[in-house]
Amino acid sequence: MSKTNVKGKDFTNDEITFEMLDVADIARAYQQIMAEIRKVYIGRTEIFEMLWIAMLTGKHVYLEGVPGIGKTYMANAFSQCLGTEFNRIQFTPDMLPSDIVGTNIFNPKTGTFRLRKGPIFGNVILADEVNRAPPKTQSAMLEAMGEGQVSIEGETHQLDKPFVVLATANPVEQEGTYPLPEAQLDRFLIKVVIHHSTPEDELRIIKFKNEPVPATIKQVVSPQTIVAMSKVVKRVYVNPEILEMIRDITVATRTDPRLVLGCSPRGSESLLISGKARAAIHARDYVIPDDVLLMIPHIVHHRLILKPEAELEGITAIRIAEDVRDHIVIPVDPVEEEMAYEEYVEEVNE
Repeated sequence: MSKTNVKGKDFTNDEITFEMLDVADIARAYQQIMAEIRKVYIGRTEIFEMLWIAMLTGKHVYLEGVPGIGKTYMANAFSQCLGTEFNRIQFTPDMLPSDIVGTNIFNPKTGTFRLRKGPIFGNVILADEVNRAPPKTQSAMLEAMGEGQVSIEGETHQLDKPFVVLATANPVEQEGTYPLPEAQLDRFLIKVVIHHSTPEDELRIIKFKNEPVPATIKQVVSPQTIVAMSKVVKRVYVNPEILEMIRDITVATRTDPRLVLGCSPRGSESLLISGKARAAIHARDYVIPDDVLLMIPHIVHHRLILKPEAELEGITAIRIAEDVRDHIVIPVDPVEEEMAYEEYVEEVNE
């Protein structure tokens, strides 16, 4: 992998290409993003690592939490750092698929149809209260999330890259909501459960609202640079033994007696690409076991379907995901992994 690294590189430059970047640039961009986020956001900033992983992999995030904890504000602030087009879609029970993807409008003067694009045509899409829309409308999201395209009256339209959906859901209020189909949940790379702030952070929020200090978020990277960085992530090295560990994790969910359904092959792929992205964020050209293990609680639990008797016993999908993580055999340690990577680089360069 190229080690070209110019100190103070401007990541907002649209002319930056894949060959000009390495994992150190990805790590530095993340640090700059966090510096901007901390100007305006109080709370669990580690959530933004999950959002940055999603951007680097071109996948989607499901944010679950009670109202009023800053999910929308978080998504908006993050999008400002990236210089991306941010669109918010408020899902409602009477929403139609055309409200999301758009429709063709007839112009009587010219006698032609003109495409009026819907809010799905953007880079960062906030699908607010996504579980309030009926299944027919949810189907419009499936193609966009899975294929990066939408079909309008039989014609296919590609979505711009990067394209990431940040969907929010309220777990408390169930009236007027529709459970998301398993196929749609499986398309989310990560599910993050957001809790209330700590008492210390709550006080900081109150003080900030009482005497707000004006703060402006600066753009850190450009959409084109994110696409280039995603190519760097794809080239992060993964030891064959870690690939076997990923397989063992998904197989363990399929054989767990507490589950009706475990992870699909897409779950294995999600562990792989998120592990690569996390390694790059920490300026490593290779994946270590912790990169995968630390992602398990965010990657696995929303893909599991529990048996009714397990739910009656109070067992949760998060608990099962953590059990799988705690009992998995770790194949290599970080020192051995680094040695294996160095040998791999030598073979490539010979």
